[in-house]
Amino acid sequence: MEKIFSGIQPSGTLTLGNYLGAIQQFVELQNDYDCFFCIVDEHAITVPQERLKLRQNIRSLAALYLASGIDPEKATLFIQSEVPAHTQLGWMLQSISYVGELERMTQYKDKSEGKDAVSSALLTYPSLMAADILLYNTNVVPVGDDQKQHLELTRNLAQRFNNRFNDIFTIPEIRIPKVGARIMSLQDPTKKMSKSDSNEKGYISMLDEPKKIEKKIKSAVTDSEGIVKFDKENKPGVSNLLTIYSSCTGESIETLEAKYKGKGYGDFKQGVADAVISVLKPIQDRYAALIDSEKLDDILDQGAEKASFTANKTVAKAKKAMGLGRVKK
Repeated sequence: MEKIFSGIQPSGTLTLGNYLGAIQQFVELQNDYDCFFCIVDEHAITVPQERLKLRQNIRSLAALYLASGIDPEKATLFIQSEVPAHTQLGWMLQSISYVGELERMTQYKDKSEGKDAVSSALLTYPSLMAADILLYNTNVVPVGDDQKQHLELTRNLAQRFNNRFNDIFTIPEIRIPKVGARIMSLQDPTKKMSKSDSNEKGYISMLDEPKKIEKKIKSAVTDSEGIVKFDKENKPGVSNLLTIYSSCTGESIETLEAKYKGKGYGDFKQGVADAVISVLKPIQDRYAALIDSEKLDDILDQGAEKASFTANKTVAKAKKAMGLGRVKK
């Protein structure tokens, strides 16, 4: 069975966009692939974090994965820092990474721009990201466009290592999620919905209460035309709401356009809100039962153990290939 690896940073509560664009697909993928889903907390510390908040976010993210349908019997869910092999291989790959190629990473440029000082980890974390993926002999990595550059570097590092030392690493393939799952900001539909948006009205958190969801959708940007029609260029706000509606219900855009023909945006927005709540409320209920439970700890313990079993074997091979350690007499 082919292997999939995916990592999400615990930098805040996931949004509706994260769920519809990624997690919903992960739930489907776990049936056909050997999936490793990693909470990459070591990546989070490339920028300053509040200690207690970070720990809370780590646990919350794990609970959301499970509440959304990730099945620990089918997939491996674990926390990056609980599997030391990640930083071990990350350092080894850092030794064959070039400063120039790391400095060319768009995300490094964006996050370091205008700052007097940045963490060296911000520069080198693509090497750790490569280690995350290569540890599990990953065949497929589902990523958004914003991570494609990092995946290209991962492939280059794997090939460089294999050519220089020994043919150890599987070269992963990049999979861009299918079209239609890109959810935009409710307040600025030209930008992707993001949990780091300074305007809280721009995104729907997976843990927002139903009334808050309804309020945010009713204040979403539309236009003065009053016609429910999909037209990304001229009606980005309405088109975004149609995409959300369709993704939550499975109804086609055309069906929804026909359903709201001759009706105003008030009725339409209420329909969108009801659709979103019907998807998120059951997840929130399962999350509430998990977040403070021993069951969550047991699942994460088992995940770390299972991930370590595979990752440690890969690190041992890589160490031997590089000449690290001693030869026992």
